[in-house]
Amino acid sequence: MAEAQQARVQKAVEDMVHSLEKDHIRKMQGRMFRCSAECCENPGHSMNQVHQCIDRCHAPLAKAQGLVTSELEQFQDRLTRCTMHCNDKAKDLFDSGAKEPAVRALMDSCVSSCVDEHLNLLPSMTRKLKDSLNSVPQ
Repeated sequence: MAEAQQARVQKAVEDMVHSLEKDHIRKMQGRMFRCSAECCENPGHSMNQVHQCIDRCHAPLAKAQGLVTSELEQFQDRLTRCTMHCNDKAKDLFDSGAKEPAVRALMDSCVSSCVDEHLNLLPSMTRKLKDSLNSVPQ
């Protein structure tokens, strides 16, 4: 993928992740740490009970991080498949005798379309992730 197109995707995804982190994940981290601290304050708990308590405190954040990671992996896989299709089209064009400038133009146009298409998916992906994060039991 061309550097400029890659930078566009990277910036958009980083902005989305930053927004999710600031508005959702950070709050969950705060709850997790407060909950974990409470686990440690009960002198009647055994070491095993404290560890189980802390694990329960960490579970919502781990689930949330898993949701975000999974969604980002799916997004990356789809974008990769799209750009691979562009590679195939460019190879076919080159194999049919087209000159390098024509192949490069096709490739640039195709990759740009992939990036535009996938950037347009980010708002709905963000809404889906926010809904999922809001539904994680605390």
